[in-house]
Amino acid sequence: MAKKTPHGGPPAAHAIEHLADAVHADQSLVWRGRFVNLEWVWQIGEVPYHIHIRDGLIVELVRGPVLMRPFTFAIRGPVENWERFWAPLPKPGWHDLFAMTKTGRASIDGDLQPLMANLRYFKDILAAPRTMEDH
Repeated sequence: MAKKTPHGGPPAAHAIEHLADAVHADQSLVWRGRFVNLEWVWQIGEVPYHIHIRDGLIVELVRGPVLMRPFTFAIRGPVENWERFWAPLPKPGWHDLFAMTKTGRASIDGDLQPLMANLRYFKDILAAPRTMEDH
């Protein structure tokens, strides 16, 4: 059984390794993302993860850094901040992507139109580790 972080969420490596499983198990989430076809970067601490989505499914997840690989947008933040975000009931300021960006705990860059057009889908992907079982 993997240990939890001090904030109650799963360790970052565990969360990312099982992200596709968590997303694909949630049929309403996949349906919500059925028109999403892009690659984005989720950087957790110093490690960027390139996540390729096709029709709402994660078809490829590559741990970086990967040189010269294009992406539509990137969401970045320190490991500790994501672990606080993934707590089962995160505290105010840690509960939402935009709360974290407003306080400088996370950043977003790139073409934000696809993110904003599918905001609930991406927010649910970011929050998926909150419900992951420890194995």
